[in-house]
Amino acid sequence: MPADFKRIVASIRQQKTAKIRPLPSASLIDKSKLLEHGFRASLLNKVAELVDENLFGRSEMCEQFASLLAMALKKLGLPAIAVVGDSSYFFNKIKIFSWRHAWVRVDSEVIDGNVDILYENPCVPQSVKVQPYWGPVLDVPCDRRLRQDHSARISHDSDVGSVWWTDLESWLGDYPSTR
Repeated sequence: MPADFKRIVASIRQQKTAKIRPLPSASLIDKSKLLEHGFRASLLNKVAELVDENLFGRSEMCEQFASLLAMALKKLGLPAIAVVGDSSYFFNKIKIFSWRHAWVRVDSEVIDGNVDILYENPCVPQSVKVQPYWGPVLDVPCDRRLRQDHSARISHDSDVGSVWWTDLESWLGDYPSTR
């Protein structure tokens, strides 16, 4: 493994041991009208904690993040769907990176919640710095463009339904009803 990769992995492991992993709510751009702000932030954090299992943390787990978040929102009665498509990131209106990415749609809102840690992915340029976003599609920050591929489907991951959903469903049941 290249030295740069080893440093990333070592940093993630140290953060996990110290229980100081970054969470989406720390930099969330929240313009949503769905649910309650504190609950939205807590839900994103809980999903992030659950899927943070890959070699490079959750930076490679956008499909699992989106699938799990959509399941939770459906459980709460919202018409959520995890989608996949092309995501481009910009700095000063210049595209600096594009890739396949997954996010959640709920009617006219989008939840791009797993982008705060993209810098941990060695495939992503360090200049890509975007904040998680939850709000109207028409207000998506100008530092990104999300283009859903309507013919694509998120691949099945047994951990989403068999492992993480059990924990998240229990957490949803324990959460105070301020939704």
